[in-house]
Amino acid sequence: MQKLVIASNNPGKLREFQHMLAPLGIEVLTQSQLAISEAEEPHCTFIENALAKARHVSRASGLPALADDSGICVDALGGAPGVQSARYAGDSPKSDRRNNDKLLQDMQGISDRRAHYYCVLVLVRHADDPQPIIAEGEWHGEIAHAERGDGGFGYDSMFWLPGLGKMSSELSHDEKHAISHRGRAMKVLLEKLKLKM
Repeated sequence: MQKLVIASNNPGKLREFQHMLAPLGIEVLTQSQLAISEAEEPHCTFIENALAKARHVSRASGLPALADDSGICVDALGGAPGVQSARYAGDSPKSDRRNNDKLLQDMQGISDRRAHYYCVLVLVRHADDPQPIIAEGEWHGEIAHAERGDGGFGYDSMFWLPGLGKMSSELSHDEKHAISHRGRAMKVLLEKLKLKM
């Protein structure tokens, strides 16, 4: 596999994928570079949405595609925002700022702050690939009472890591990739890829 299209327009995710895939010598393209529209994400599970995105981008590009569906799941909110993480505060427009404000508001007065990021990666070699490569990763922490740090994206500025005494947004790129949900899923995906090669 010499070329791979990332099925995302999220600049934070794209930076992370390019960083993690760089050592493999695979040319990483983005769906926006190829003028591919975003796929619909109507499903209630991460895996179904990731598969839909991967197939959509592979069909439009004629190339292998890697899709991610991920989000933050808060125990006290029954797993919300979950698959709605990117549009938790609505779609017009999607905004990390608005999503973070809504989550902090929804967590007011709640003492159970446990949460985890979840990521599923789906790689299809072609649009109708009957055996997509699927990998999952989780990253456990807590929702802080206030935001801190200026790194990362999404909910990173409020994702507290008790074991490290830091927010996700205070980690370097390398620190984050080593322990994050996406980093863990990518390690699993790369191991599975090696077995298929």
